[in-house]
Amino acid sequence: MATQKEYFEFILDQLSGLTDITYRKMMGEYIIYYHGKIAAYVCDDRFLVKPVDSVKRMLPDAPLEPPYEGAKDMVLIEDIDDRDFLKSLFETMYEELPEPKRKK
Repeated sequence: MATQKEYFEFILDQLSGLTDITYRKMMGEYIIYYHGKIAAYVCDDRFLVKPVDSVKRMLPDAPLEPPYEGAKDMVLIEDIDDRDFLKSLFETMYEELPEPKRKK
């Protein structure tokens, strides 16, 4: 099941307080980049962020789920209505996000 456009647009609106949010659509799902680093996926109407240590500290009881079959688990963000928390989460986790892989 692909992510509904309205759900994705809501997520983008919730992240609108951040600078340099970009995304790429892939097979009906989305990858969200923060300052050029992969920070989150929106898959099957679920908002999933990279499971870096700061995210695990901020959301110790959040469930882990893979964005798609065969992928590594990510942290499921269940409360997508708290815009300030999402902004804080992205700002806190940025330093721990892996650098983009260089294209050959």
